Amino acid sequence: MLLEPIIGWDLGGAHVKSASLGVDGAMQHVIQRPCPLWRGIAQLRTTVRSMVEDMQIGEAAHAVTMTGELTDIFNDRARGVRELLDIMQQQFTDTPLLVYAGPAGFVTLDIAVRDPEQVASANWLAAATLVAARQLEGLYIDVGSTTTDMVVFSGGRVDTRGYTDHQRLAYDELIYTGVVRTPVMAVTDRVAFSGAWVSLMAEQFATMADVYRLTQDLPQYADLLPSPDGGGKTEAASARRLARMLGRDANSADGEQWERVAEYIAECQLTRLRIACETNLSRGVVGPQAPLVGAGVGRFLVRALATRLQRPFVDFGTFFPPEPVPGGATIADCAPAVAVALLASNYLRGHESRTSIKS
Repeated sequence: MLLEPIIGWDLGGAHVKSASLGVDGAMQHVIQRPCPLWRGIAQLRTTVRSMVEDMQIGEAAHAVTMTGELTDIFNDRARGVRELLDIMQQQFTDTPLLVYAGPAGFVTLDIAVRDPEQVASANWLAAATLVAARQLEGLYIDVGSTTTDMVVFSGGRVDTRGYTDHQRLAYDELIYTGVVRTPVMAVTDRVAFSGAWVSLMAEQFATMADVYRLTQDLPQYADLLPSPDGGGKTEAASARRLARMLGRDANSADGEQWERVAEYIAECQLTRLRIACETNLSRGVVGPQAPLVGAGVGRFLVRALATRLQRPFVDFGTFFPPEPVPGGATIADCAPAVAVALLASNYLRGHESRTSIKS
């Protein structure tokens, strides 16, 4: 049993996610909030404070992982790591703060500040490490609002070829595509419409949130940031934005035509992800029946990939008891925050055990 609750934090560039464990190790809260860091570091301070207030936990230990250091308000990633951690230190001055440093495990704030490269964008490894401990083998895929992580695991360990963002991009272990914030123009440059292939405008008139709203796949709570035009988040508004990508107005065609356009764009994104799956599975690390383990708000795509590849699908949430937790998001939506909380709890239990033995 833990001496105090623990809260895991995943500090992203567009969202902050948190997960809290009680002293009995049971999940208490899972929360996701928008936090557009590109508008300034103060966004993080305000968001974290509001999330802590909502959890109403009191004293707790805190474990941090991140990807927000990549945000372009920072001159480089090292400075981003340090500034994000500085905000967290200011928020939790009187409580333990553990920082996830990938292969190095949990480190103190001082060590993290001295070696920020270990800390930068390590959230995927926390989640994949937890999955590898609970599933014999497979391909872990977290499809989020902005990016997709793909990690092969086998025999209780993660088997990745890259660690930094650059390395993982080269090996198709990080694919910069997601189901909410990704601009449609980043997925395909043309669509079939009225018997012709129409080139799309290279403008961020519409995002994949609009596409999946029209295909009715996007969870209603998943799109937390303003739409590209600041307009509504209805099917009609999404059709209007998507039509603009083709240089048209939505009322120039019926709803079914815009739905077909959305379905084609969705298929283009799924094809890109399938190529990445084939790349990772072709290494031969896992067997032909190894499952795809899906996480993130876009894990409906992982389920579709599993069907295409004729492999089992395992939802990240099935590794946990089915009791609902307050906060709006689900356990599988916030996998890295959940994972870093659980990994930190194991770390602290081991530390408490060693301390007890020494005393």
